[in-house]
Amino acid sequence: MEKNSNQCAAESAAIPLNMEGESNDGEERDPESISLSQPLLRRNRTLSSSPLAIVGAKVSYIESLDYEINENDLFKHDWRSRSKVQVLQYIFLKWILAFLVGLLTGIIATLINLAVENIAGYKLLAAVSFIEKERYLMGFIHLAGANLLLTTFASVLCVCFAPTAAGPGIPEIKAYLNGVDTPNMFGATTMIVKIIGSIGAVSAGLDLGKEGPLVHIGSCIASLLGQGGPDNHRIKWRWLRYFNNDRDRRDLITCGAASGVCAAFRAPVGGVLFAFEEVATWWRSALLWRTFFSTAIVVVVLRTFIEICNSGGCGLFGKGGLIMFDVSTVTVTYHMMDIIPVVVIGIIGGVLGSLYNFFLHKILRLYNLINQKGKVHKLLLSLSVSLFTSACLYGLPFLVECTPCDSSLAESVCPTNEGSGNFKQFNCPDGHYNDLATLLLATNDDAVRNIFSTNTSAEYHPISLLIFFALYCILGLFTFGIAVPTGLFLPIILMGSAYGRMLGIAMKSYTNIDQGLFAVLGAASLMAGSMRMTVSLCVIFLELTNNLLLLPITMIVLLIAKTVGDSFNPSIYEIILHLKGLPFLDAHPEPWMRNLTVGELADAKLPVVTLRGIETVERIVEVLRNTTHNGFPVIDDGVVPPVGLAVGATEVHGLILRAHLVHVLKKKWFQREKRRTEEWEVREKFTWVELAEREGKIEEVAVTSEEMEMYVDLHPLTNTTPYTVRESMSVAKAMVLFRQLGLRHLLIVPKYAAAGVPPVVGILTRQDLIAYNILNAFPHLTKATSREKGN
Repeated sequence: MEKNSNQCAAESAAIPLNMEGESNDGEERDPESISLSQPLLRRNRTLSSSPLAIVGAKVSYIESLDYEINENDLFKHDWRSRSKVQVLQYIFLKWILAFLVGLLTGIIATLINLAVENIAGYKLLAAVSFIEKERYLMGFIHLAGANLLLTTFASVLCVCFAPTAAGPGIPEIKAYLNGVDTPNMFGATTMIVKIIGSIGAVSAGLDLGKEGPLVHIGSCIASLLGQGGPDNHRIKWRWLRYFNNDRDRRDLITCGAASGVCAAFRAPVGGVLFAFEEVATWWRSALLWRTFFSTAIVVVVLRTFIEICNSGGCGLFGKGGLIMFDVSTVTVTYHMMDIIPVVVIGIIGGVLGSLYNFFLHKILRLYNLINQKGKVHKLLLSLSVSLFTSACLYGLPFLVECTPCDSSLAESVCPTNEGSGNFKQFNCPDGHYNDLATLLLATNDDAVRNIFSTNTSAEYHPISLLIFFALYCILGLFTFGIAVPTGLFLPIILMGSAYGRMLGIAMKSYTNIDQGLFAVLGAASLMAGSMRMTVSLCVIFLELTNNLLLLPITMIVLLIAKTVGDSFNPSIYEIILHLKGLPFLDAHPEPWMRNLTVGELADAKLPVVTLRGIETVERIVEVLRNTTHNGFPVIDDGVVPPVGLAVGATEVHGLILRAHLVHVLKKKWFQREKRRTEEWEVREKFTWVELAEREGKIEEVAVTSEEMEMYVDLHPLTNTTPYTVRESMSVAKAMVLFRQLGLRHLLIVPKYAAAGVPPVVGILTRQDLIAYNILNAFPHLTKATSREKGN
């Protein structure tokens, strides 16, 4: 049953809302209206309330996904009748779709990179041309005007056409792969707006990256390929319809997420590990191979385009190669004493990462207050952030002193005002450069490449790095959450690399580690402290920097930073999931869940709605219209039992889904007499592929009064092997089972079979296993939880 609310923010008391968004006292309220001390969603103080979550710009009703195989008669017949050729064809098509996911993700990522590097590069060159003529005001007007125009373009697209394209999209992908159906997250409009919007937002110089949006874009590509295109223009090829189910779509979206990371960082192995460690809940070896195949295709596409662009035909793009921030030119040598600064940088990364998560959580609440006022306020917020960013990027370099160029450097290298490279001249005289302008007046990728640069121990002054770090901390907090596609990876990398380099300067007399490598370690530590990734992050940084000698110290930094961060608060993606109200099932249940049984949960819910094996059409229509449940136990009374059981026993035949009942009503599969149907009758009317789809609503079905008196045999469409648990099982054990098997429904059966005892005492769904919902229904557990934390 899908009627239970989910966690949004457990630190505040819930205010009950009914389905229309009104409070119990009759006063009409906006479902998104909050204060800074209240949850983003108001919840009923019961275990049975409507599942709501913030998806895009509005509160949506969400459902769980059907990852379980529905073993009804149609599925069993289809499985038995499949030939070896059909099985091989199905497997071959999986690999074809994985290939297409990698190919299209690589092409789109290349086009995004090409557009961003050229738009942002030529914009900065035009601003610098005014500076060279000492027309500083015109330079700022040009830079701020271009940034405002690009931000407006990206924000209008997100606000007016696809609100779900705003943000990184990774929390919603995590929720989907965990079993939550997030509406409109993977549509064609969302993907197009995400592509164009990320180009505009990144080119506008905002403190955000294209890495998160690329993960979302790859997932959109995978979803659209799996379902045959957008909802309104689907390709109805028979072979493609085999993939129009939640299980295969989940695998494809996993490939798409891995391909997106690979395209963002050009890290194929890191992309696979990111999907495994961060976004995927369910994993197997066959999926590992297909995901790796998709990322390999992405790398081939990127390499091909870079070879083409090396000739200079792509404008300012194509000089970086596959290794984005190459530090392989420096020899990494370290001794036992170097472990001390490595440990320090890991601790700092964990503390700063948790602080970043804490403040970002507060700012996202503040932004929700602004965004719920309407579209105009969302646009004004985005434009205000853009104008503030432009003023800081352009004005702050005037505050630092010019630095004379090293005499060993050629004049073509220092100073320069080219689109990329260190030692930007900016407002300095000939033979001097502005180190802060080198970092601020550059594209995000160039800024990271500059601050990661090795053998440049005297290039950056501590005061410039401190200004850069403080600025990007502020911009990183206030930019995330505006109505444009945003990514967290690059802002965190820039912040971490700044304090890493500062620590390298402070400890240069005690260690032989290059300052550029300190910047790499700082970026890794802050990402681990905020996002709490380890293995995938380690491999991504090794592929980014092309230096395997960094492996031991990178591993130490990541482990320390994650451990320190975990002691303060959850990862940033978990915080966003809870803020949005998405019912994400964690890998580890709460300790107090061991003291609660699933039978007690069932007692706190409404009674189970059951159907008979041969049911009247009137009863089916009544159930579908008056409930929002998505699964119903099918019960047979008075069956002939096996030897040893009482005569007239009750049989739990299985579980039938709401979508299948709607299919029955749509196809008018009714009969006048109350009887079991033959197998051929079912196959004549339905196919297993049709039942895998979840289209149609009861409101679209018209049933006459004469048809109401007819019967439907539900046996052939019922899943005869649903997962069941005894009512004495602990909630913790049931939650682990539910999550690992990717279930939507879990039947609770009585411990003792006796006359008058219903054969099914309850159904567990995802909403029932969310800790916040359970604590609402069982207030006495809150005190026990507090005591456990105190001990």
